[in-house]
Amino acid sequence: MTDLATRPAGVVTTPAGRRRRLGRSGPRVGTVAAFLTPFFLPFVLFYLVPVGYALWQSFRVVRRSGGQYGTSYTTFGGFEQYARVFQNTEFWSSIGRIGLFGIVQVPVMLFVALVIALLLDTPLLRLKGFFRITAFMPYAVPGVIAAIMWSYLYSPQLSPVVDLLNGIGLKPDFLGPGAVLWSAANVSTWLWTGYNMLIMFSALQSIPQELYEAAKTDGASNWAIAWRVKVPIIAPSIVLTTVFSIIGTLQLYAEPAVLRQISSNISSTFTPNMLAYTVASGNNYQQAAAISVVIAVITFVLSFGFMRLTSKKAGL
Repeated sequence: MTDLATRPAGVVTTPAGRRRRLGRSGPRVGTVAAFLTPFFLPFVLFYLVPVGYALWQSFRVVRRSGGQYGTSYTTFGGFEQYARVFQNTEFWSSIGRIGLFGIVQVPVMLFVALVIALLLDTPLLRLKGFFRITAFMPYAVPGVIAAIMWSYLYSPQLSPVVDLLNGIGLKPDFLGPGAVLWSAANVSTWLWTGYNMLIMFSALQSIPQELYEAAKTDGASNWAIAWRVKVPIIAPSIVLTTVFSIIGTLQLYAEPAVLRQISSNISSTFTPNMLAYTVASGNNYQQAAAISVVIAVITFVLSFGFMRLTSKKAGL
């Protein structure tokens, strides 16, 4: 038998007498790579490569040589495209519009989602499965289809809701200049409330029942348990849904793009994403890339900044 003291470090002897070095082996590395490749390959091809290409395009400009009938070529332009973005009044108008949208729509949507999640978690509610599916069902509808459905309800010529409200003297104009932004916000709220509710409800389900029993022993009512026990515990989930909502707000496109077909109060530059698409449609891909990069940076700053501000309070 080989003396352990004389055996080389990191080497073991198998029953067959063959020596094998401990640590990372080729088969283990190959197995890990085989499991990670299905994730990393699409991640690189469909995320990192497009992002890198857009960033590269944002530093290029189109030049023309030979006068009016000369040829065009692209060359490195430094931050010229970004300077044009920051000087574009339509870009800042779309940012202000989407900022107002987010300040109002996101808190309303998350508050409704939180209330629904708390109601579904209460032991007094019957048919929880039915109501949970009902609340989540709008999320299963694609955004474009949802916008088309709501555009039918907003249309003065087609909507039975408008006819009913006109009959009682209210005369709403859902597609008017002062209401069309909130009509789009209503579509987004209807779509995403159930998704955010499910995240909060899942967090509520992980709370130990002993905490509720202790609170009831201390004389807490169901209302006090909901707002003083449940809400503080699921604060990380609320922060997470808020970050998702901030990102989604700055990416808003489908709802106003569909409503634009029936309303003249939505321009092709109504949101930053619509502006980028409109610029790209005019074959100015470099400018569109710069707009997209600026939107991405603003999204990162807002979402990361919100997480930093709330991380300590939420226990993240």
